[in-house]
Amino acid sequence: MRFALSEDQRILQASLGRALAELSPLDRVRRFADGGEQTAPDIWRGLAELGLPGLLVPGSTAAWAWASWRPPWPRRPWAQRWRRRRSWGPSWAPLALRGGTAEQRARWLPKLAGGEATAGVAISEVVAGARDGAGVTAEGGRLTGKALFVIDAPGAHLLIVADRTGALHLVETPPAPVEMPNIDATRRLSELVFDGTPAEPLGGNDGLARLRDAAWVLLAADSLGAGQVMLDKAVAYAKERKQFGRVIGSFQAVKHLCAEMAAELEPARALVWYAAYAFDNPGDVAPEEATVMAAHAKAHLSEIGRFVARTSTEVHGGIGMTDLLGLHYWFKRIGLNRQLLGGPERVREAAARAQGLVAA
Repeated sequence: MRFALSEDQRILQASLGRALAELSPLDRVRRFADGGEQTAPDIWRGLAELGLPGLLVPGSTAAWAWASWRPPWPRRPWAQRWRRRRSWGPSWAPLALRGGTAEQRARWLPKLAGGEATAGVAISEVVAGARDGAGVTAEGGRLTGKALFVIDAPGAHLLIVADRTGALHLVETPPAPVEMPNIDATRRLSELVFDGTPAEPLGGNDGLARLRDAAWVLLAADSLGAGQVMLDKAVAYAKERKQFGRVIGSFQAVKHLCAEMAAELEPARALVWYAAYAFDNPGDVAPEEATVMAAHAKAHLSEIGRFVARTSTEVHGGIGMTDLLGLHYWFKRIGLNRQLLGGPERVREAAARAQGLVAA
């Protein structure tokens, strides 16, 4: 495959950047983080007009991996722009509907593709391990139990829920979400309590695995984009901040810090890109390749992202810890992505199981 952005992808990237710059500047992200806004329907409508929600409907994560592929300087990748401007975005939930019935697909995919509906995902207990008292049981077409760390629940028209056995269910009348505080105030995570809530099974033997793999790839791309923003900001600051009569970027120690960040991020782009390719083209790779590469991308970007976040903050010095620059939004997003749907150790264990290196 061609590891570069096509002309169409570059145009879409530029269009997305312009739209997000207008719809969601840093001041609005700050207002969202401070609780002034719970959802952003106008941003969602703007993205729907660009056709973004529809990219996931055919089942492609490659469109979102474009986000992490860095074209020649000074162009910026999708994920960087997305992470810079957005506090929440289209869920990967439409991927799960590929395994649904024809009626389920006909009912929901057009609405999700057109931005008329949004979907939340509640799979954390099965993918990342259930905490005490959490977990959902399905019986007689109804769900009972508690789901934690539910993604995109506020305002969702549809929920995709995994029960304790890993089977997926569609919930059209989700219970009211209770916000769960987390380190990243720009991403809403929720707790949902099901008490005999009506649900319908979502078919497909590998539905949960595919949904999990897609989520891992997209979280890796999100961390890669956040890391690139932090690197760009560190380089820009080093070029303008003066100390002892010289810009600090002229000092060798600062040059090394920026070079180390770039050296860690560049190979990660190919990893995320290939993970998306393996997901989209299972016939071209080994049967377990999609899961293995998704897990490696998630785990590796969790580690690299943390290094870049810390180093970028060090380059900024004391001002890097203030709210003025907003650097902490990317720092915290990387921290949340590291643990969301499994930390590095857990997803590496999943990769080992997929390869038969440890017992299932």
